[in-house]
Amino acid sequence: MTQRAVAYLRVSTARQGASGLGMEAQREAVEAVCRERGWDLVAPPFVEVESGKRADRPELAKAINRAQLMGAKLVIAKLDRLSRDAEFLLKLQRTGVDFVAADMPHADRFTVTIMAALAEKERELISVRTKSALAAAKVRGVQLGNPNGAAALHRAGKGNAASALSQAASAQKFAERLRDTVEELKGRGVVSLGAIAAELNAQGYETPRKGKWHASSVRNLVARLDGAAAGKVTGN
Repeated sequence: MTQRAVAYLRVSTARQGASGLGMEAQREAVEAVCRERGWDLVAPPFVEVESGKRADRPELAKAINRAQLMGAKLVIAKLDRLSRDAEFLLKLQRTGVDFVAADMPHADRFTVTIMAALAEKERELISVRTKSALAAAKVRGVQLGNPNGAAALHRAGKGNAASALSQAASAQKFAERLRDTVEELKGRGVVSLGAIAAELNAQGYETPRKGKWHASSVRNLVARLDGAAAGKVTGN
């Protein structure tokens, strides 16, 4: 009997889900793995359109349930993008379902257990780095946040230190959510500020102010990511 397979694809924004950006490449990767191994791919694939704020994985749960009921393999398109997603990795590991990741074909449940532990540790370290960087900057007297924006808030009677710290923490948190995406782009040779901006726009990512990315906003984003790694906070 031919081995059956269930596909699970994941995109991070509703815009990507509606347009198919990123999804078609994942679909092709899954189909290639199934062809190579002679597996019968059950259609259609389960597609998760997920924002960074969501902790549940309803489509993943459905895919796992289908795989278990059919004795099928679960085929995931991109496990590397999820390597810092402890919630996803732990749920996958606990099911005991056999799976294959198109981008990491030799990964197994033991590998996922290690990745889940590292993902949880990374999440804790990001929080610690952000808090430490903010505290160190405050001690040095660094003005946090956008100087122009802070001045405007001050003129409006709202430019206090607490709001500046809150804005800086929020901006740092937003930047960390894009770290994997930026690193992936650089790994593909997309390294100039303009090229990264164009790719972020094409993939449906918005700036913190819900606008389009430009070279200048990418420069600020990269500076924040580099600053967190170095234990300091840069301006917005």
